[in-house]
Amino acid sequence: MYPARVGEDRVTPGSQTSLREANRARIVNAVQQRGSLTQVELAGVTGLSPATVSNIVSELTASGVLHTSPTTRSGRRAQQVTLARSTGLVAGMHFGARVLRVAVSDTAHTIVAEQRLPLASDHRADAGLERAAILLEEMVASVGASTSELLAVGVGVPAPVDVRTGQVSTRGLLRGWDGASVPELLGRRLGVPVRVDNDANLGALAEVRLGAARGRREVVYVHAAYGVGGALVLDGQVYRGRAGAAGEIGHVSVDEHGPVCRCGSRGCVEVFVGAPAVLETLRTSHGHLTLRDVVQLAVEGDPGCRRVVTDAGRQLGLAVASVCNLLDPEVVVVGGELAGAGEVLLEPLRATVVERTFQRTGGPAEVVAGELGTSAELRGALALALDQVGVGGRA
Repeated sequence: MYPARVGEDRVTPGSQTSLREANRARIVNAVQQRGSLTQVELAGVTGLSPATVSNIVSELTASGVLHTSPTTRSGRRAQQVTLARSTGLVAGMHFGARVLRVAVSDTAHTIVAEQRLPLASDHRADAGLERAAILLEEMVASVGASTSELLAVGVGVPAPVDVRTGQVSTRGLLRGWDGASVPELLGRRLGVPVRVDNDANLGALAEVRLGAARGRREVVYVHAAYGVGGALVLDGQVYRGRAGAAGEIGHVSVDEHGPVCRCGSRGCVEVFVGAPAVLETLRTSHGHLTLRDVVQLAVEGDPGCRRVVTDAGRQLGLAVASVCNLLDPEVVVVGGELAGAGEVLLEPLRATVVERTFQRTGGPAEVVAGELGTSAELRGALALALDQVGVGGRA
């Protein structure tokens, strides 16, 4: 969202001024999501009249929010509309278990384009990085820029990473990526510096700079989605450990006789809380669901889905309580798709933490949902790229 203009009065909902502000926001959001549109396309996407679009685009161009340039569509002249940007671009990439997310930002921290792409299960690193590079090149072109303006790329992957080498540091947790040097492969392909980290570390970084942990120096971050990841922030800095494996809450064992985990241990939190376990538990009663379906049904009051999410909260609470006893954090931030269930997940997690941690004069650590939702890891990847070019500190 563009900033309010200096001196602009607060308006009440329903006024002509508030309607105009809402229309401006619709136009800016449409350009931000799609990267580049003509004014005619903007009218179609937003449902606003061409005259309204033209007037608002003119205003926002004059105020430095948008940029226009002449182009042609079907042989006719048109005005191409993009977000105005500072010199240079950076990119963030988040490789999830099933989805790749990519965002492009200028050095003034404005996201100018964002896209997502489905990924095949157990894809190879070289194939995934090549698809990401192609998508990024298309996105840069869509905002009227060239790859020569790209300054750095930050990448998040769902496995421990040795940030000194850029390699996944634990075998078997990210099939097809063992031994792959992400900075070398992607950097050679794009010709720019590339930094990579565990995605939970990047989620923690984003929540500390922008979200629920702003101003906190001792933080535990939990990412609960297809898998379960975690990160530690100690004295205001992400703590990675010897080879990048610190904070792996998903692989804390809560049942020594439980199922074998992909890491080779038994009874890890992930085998009870990860999406495959959650969906399998509901398969007989609910048929084929996605994790998003489960979260939505739980919020709407479906008894079976609420039960499964509540159980997941308790299992997460067991691991989080152990970490709290060891590190005494100020706050536990829960992100990832499962966190969308809100208090259905957080209340049993919080209760378990209170039950399993020893009493302190300041009380137990707060347990809160992340403010950045499923975009936290991507925002953290952008922050990593911005740090690389010396303009970090906020994403």
